[in-house]
Amino acid sequence: MVKRLLLLGFFLVTAVLLHSQTEEELKSKKTAEEGNVAALQAQIDSVKGIIAGIDAQLIKFPRWEKGAFGVIGINFNGFNDWLSRDQANTTTNSYSFSGNAFANHFTEKSFWRNALNLNIGRVKLEDRDVPDSEEVIESPDAINLTSLYGFKLSDKIAVSVLGEYRSTILDNFNDPGYLDLGAGLTWTPISNMVVVIHPLNYNFVFAENESSFESSLGAKVVADYTNEIAKGVNWRSNLSAFVSYQGSDLSNWTWVNGLAFSAWKNIGVGFELGLRNNKQEALAKGLTNNPLQTYWVIGLTYTL
Repeated sequence: MVKRLLLLGFFLVTAVLLHSQTEEELKSKKTAEEGNVAALQAQIDSVKGIIAGIDAQLIKFPRWEKGAFGVIGINFNGFNDWLSRDQANTTTNSYSFSGNAFANHFTEKSFWRNALNLNIGRVKLEDRDVPDSEEVIESPDAINLTSLYGFKLSDKIAVSVLGEYRSTILDNFNDPGYLDLGAGLTWTPISNMVVVIHPLNYNFVFAENESSFESSLGAKVVADYTNEIAKGVNWRSNLSAFVSYQGSDLSNWTWVNGLAFSAWKNIGVGFELGLRNNKQEALAKGLTNNPLQTYWVIGLTYTL
């Protein structure tokens, strides 16, 4: 009996030692393989750097890059003897258009980026039982034009000057209108992202009722990002903000995001959402609060 117990104990100790040895060998092998992976990754990164350098040499200067895309939304409605309505015989139709275009010029030492964003729309309502009842509402209604010139200090940093104009186009053109002129730095961390930081900027405000609006000196920040986030899905985001040195009442910002889904021969479905905050406009309308202004457009898209 004692011999059996000793023999069993011998086998157990041997098994534990063998397992411990196997575990240590596996850990050692894992460490060695991780070292191999790190060495291979370093070689891959080195090759990628060489490829990026070759790509940079293949880029032709000077060159123009141009493009445009738009979203069109159209809707028609008609009611005939629809008795559950107070206006039983009505006709409505509406359309909206959101267009974006850019033309950028690049040299080895400079760039000139130009962009246009246009949003217009109209809603027409007619009660056929009431003569001369046609009513037309124009919405949305916005135009934004920017021009940015920069001289490169490095691949990612440039000294720059910016001009940006914002207003409506169908109703109350240039009333109000905003013109920003300023200088500072532009940062391009990646090829499809541009960040403008101009601590010296003057915000000119044009309006018939000049007592409700005031121009001022401040800082301008613009961030623009465009990317194909998935095959056939393009996203553009543009934030334009002015921070007045005379107080938040004279500051304003606008943020526009657009998605375009390409389905067939540059035709697809698109969506655009615009957000704005402008206290001067709120005060001019007699509002005590400063609401978040929004517009959105959804419909067919076409990309040039």
